[in-house]
Amino acid sequence: MDELIKSLPRVLQAVGYSTEVAEAAAMAAWKHAAGEGLRNHAVAIKLEENTLVVAVRDAIWQKQLATMKGQLLFRVNSILGQPLLHTIELRIDPKAVVIAPAEKLESAEILDNEVPMELWSAASAIRDKELRHKFLKAAVGALKRGT
Repeated sequence: MDELIKSLPRVLQAVGYSTEVAEAAAMAAWKHAAGEGLRNHAVAIKLEENTLVVAVRDAIWQKQLATMKGQLLFRVNSILGQPLLHTIELRIDPKAVVIAPAEKLESAEILDNEVPMELWSAASAIRDKELRHKFLKAAVGALKRGT
């Protein structure tokens, strides 16, 4: 997957502008930029002109991600190697955001309900699944204790 992500700028440059290629590249870049922490809460669904439309599970996720739109926009455009996106639109569409059954169990075990966006972002940088799980569990425990 990393090789595909690294090749996106070259692919976009070689193809020139193609709506289909731009959309596929933007969606792949979103998935990579969002990381595993957001994968179950926000899914890129289409590219409309220079706006990436991202489906979110609910208003809480919409609000949390709205505060990070600039950072996410920068990340996606950096991955693409050009300012292809001008903005990200966050639409509430729980049907578009489906959580895999195994991930539901793991999330419920660790998270109990809501986790701050910053925690998801930090956890998504941890590649090792077991280590990420331990990090989330420890961080949520610390938040509950108020430390």
